[in-house]
Amino acid sequence: MSDHPYRSLPDGAYWRRAVAGRGPAIDPLGGGFLTLGREEKVATAGSCFAQHIARYLKRSGFAFLVTETAHPIVPADAAERHGYGLFSARYGNIYTARQLLQLFDRAYGAFAPAEDVWDAAEGGGRVVDPFRPTIEPRGYASEAELRADRAHHLAKVREMFEALDIFVFTLGLTEGWESTGDGAVFPVCPGVSGGRFDPARHRFRNFRVGEVTADMAAFVARLRGVNPRARIILTVSPVPLVATASGNHVLAATTYSKSVLRAAAQEIAEDHDGVFYFPSYEMITGAPAAARYFAEDLRNVTEEGVAHVMSVFLRHAAGIDLPAPLAAPASETPDATLAAAREWVQVMCDEALLDPEGE
Repeated sequence: MSDHPYRSLPDGAYWRRAVAGRGPAIDPLGGGFLTLGREEKVATAGSCFAQHIARYLKRSGFAFLVTETAHPIVPADAAERHGYGLFSARYGNIYTARQLLQLFDRAYGAFAPAEDVWDAAEGGGRVVDPFRPTIEPRGYASEAELRADRAHHLAKVREMFEALDIFVFTLGLTEGWESTGDGAVFPVCPGVSGGRFDPARHRFRNFRVGEVTADMAAFVARLRGVNPRARIILTVSPVPLVATASGNHVLAATTYSKSVLRAAAQEIAEDHDGVFYFPSYEMITGAPAAARYFAEDLRNVTEEGVAHVMSVFLRHAAGIDLPAPLAAPASETPDATLAAAREWVQVMCDEALLDPEGE
């Protein structure tokens, strides 16, 4: 029998050896991943799932970079409700590559969206920032207060980009809403959490692979322009869409969105030195997990799933073996577990607001 390339591949290249019968605790990360030192400053941004990465980095003693902090007298739970410490700066959820690119440009004065103030949903003259509409639970008392806080925030974003050693970005969505005037992309549809939807001023976008790839390539170039040493880890959030405006079934829309993001992440990692893809998406959604890592709503990721993802991450990046996650108490009912998961998402995730009956 003749020789050919498939005779000498490693075990990880064959489904039968690497996947079949392995169970959910699979490690699909190949070689060539980055090494993370405890002294290296790690910044995070992205969708809701990115918050888990920040949480585990802090818990494991790594240098999680936070440039925008609350006043020391503010209790930790109150600070968290106002968006402090969830990510490296107080930008809230960044779901799309276009949002990330525009955040960079806004921080460095290259883009000033025309629609930069929304009326708060509760009224009373209060206002919200369209690009982080839930960061202040009750909104700002005035436009002046909003603009002062935004200027401080963008200064801290610049500080973060220039100080970080590693930037972890979790791609979450391809669907978004933008201004018809200047293309400014919002984290949620206007009218959902402040502002007022106007079909003449706002339009739906469902970004394609080429657009996501171009936006991420532009971001990499801009980041390296202010921080040449920066390394980047890309992940794709395994959390399905809570709702779709595409006209498709939400399951098909989710598959499209995640497929686009996964393909774009691969292309960026292959085309740029110092950019790495980490397969958290595959670990949670892949066949070996058999939906085990999802809560009963098949959307929220369980703590067991997050622990598995982060154990693989820290094993490869830092040579650390995490202990197995603790099982839920026997007295905790599935309904209580699901309710807790939903509460986490509603507090931390702007996208959850798109389903008015999801509370």
